[in-house]
Amino acid sequence: MSDTQILTADQMRAAEQRIFDAGTSVGELMEIAAGGAAEWIRRIAAGRSVSVLCGPGNNGGDGYVIARRLKQAGLNVQVVAPIAPKTPAAIAAKAAWGDDVLTSGGQAQGDVFVDCLFGSGLSRPLSAEHALLLRDLAARHAKTIAVDVPSGIASDDGALLNDKLPRFDVTLALGAWKFAHWSLPGRLHMGTMRLVPIGVDGVQGAAQLVTRPQLAAPAVDAHKYSRALVTIVAGVMPGAAQLSAQAAMRSGAGYVKLLSDAVMASLCPSVVQDNRPLEEALADRRINAVLVGPGLGRDGAAHERLRCAIGASMPIVLDADALTLLKAGDLRADTIALATPHEGELERLCKAFAVIGASRLDRVRTLAKASNMVILAKGPDSIIAAPDGRIAVAPPAPSWLATAGSGDVLAGIALSRLAVTSDPYTAACEAVWLHGEAARRAGAGFTALDLAQAASAAWERCL
Repeated sequence: MSDTQILTADQMRAAEQRIFDAGTSVGELMEIAAGGAAEWIRRIAAGRSVSVLCGPGNNGGDGYVIARRLKQAGLNVQVVAPIAPKTPAAIAAKAAWGDDVLTSGGQAQGDVFVDCLFGSGLSRPLSAEHALLLRDLAARHAKTIAVDVPSGIASDDGALLNDKLPRFDVTLALGAWKFAHWSLPGRLHMGTMRLVPIGVDGVQGAAQLVTRPQLAAPAVDAHKYSRALVTIVAGVMPGAAQLSAQAAMRSGAGYVKLLSDAVMASLCPSVVQDNRPLEEALADRRINAVLVGPGLGRDGAAHERLRCAIGASMPIVLDADALTLLKAGDLRADTIALATPHEGELERLCKAFAVIGASRLDRVRTLAKASNMVILAKGPDSIIAAPDGRIAVAPPAPSWLATAGSGDVLAGIALSRLAVTSDPYTAACEAVWLHGEAARRAGAGFTALDLAQAASAAWERCL
């Protein structure tokens, strides 16, 4: 979907070029984009005065159009431009503005500040002069709005190109989402985000924002095996595996087995414990997917249990200790695998598979291809990458997820979704959304068990 795609700066330029090739001029597209942004700003300003900071490129041109549209709507508008426009469209936009332009921000007075200094094409730090001007204007206005991407933030990965950048109340993305809108640390400077459509079509190979999945209730004639049988390989810390089982029960699977020969006095009655030798337990051809890693341990016995789980040749979710033990070559070429590393585990996997990358996104993308696994790099800005190049980015979830056992719950949800869909990329997208929604349903201060139990309500939200 074009309203959920996330584009790099190069992809955005190519998408705009296709619009130009179809007969729309740069100036006409600027009127569309800036006009849409101006309407948002007009509503936010609610009659208050506005200061617009314009740069020399087409992002600055957008600023001149916004100023003109707001002035026509009856607002008191000032334009600050430390550099004269340099592109033909920006020069024309300034001429159409037809009013005074301040070259210094010292005299600018207003209630709402609009940043149109530099947009998504910026890849280098702001000059000291421009960074100071940006901070000063933002500090002296009660409301701050950034157009497309706040100046000083790298569009393709959300990196902060300067220190002490202001945090905006609102960011208006033009045409398509950029990675900066959903990636830390840049996302923390965006405030409320809105997308302004400009006619960009779907881009082949574009990353996608994870959205609510469309799930269904079991069929009328469903039974526990038709809904999916999943197994969880427990280890030296069975509590983690039990959390995964609690989540798996509430995320689609009809039958959850915990494979462990340990005595589990607190085992939930709904979870079946199978204490047979692991290889024998995994020989059941009715099993749809297996999870290994939560509470597994890292000794020789744990590595043997991992080897046995991989050797069962069924769809597999690898989490926690399994990701520390895993080495390049452990998986068969035809293994259907989903890995769910946190940041530390991601770095260990990158070392194991000799992966390097300039950004987290680069590393996750390259790791998926090198390992032939779908990678769900979990965290406050989760990224999902498939070996075929598909990328998805999860929207923000409640920060209460930063609690022990949260990852075990995610692994359990992912297990159920993999068993039901048989597609690790789809399973990862569905799991990360359900995980975030369960956190919202669990409320403040939840425990991992609360989170697992809230997965049912998250599921219901998708029916």
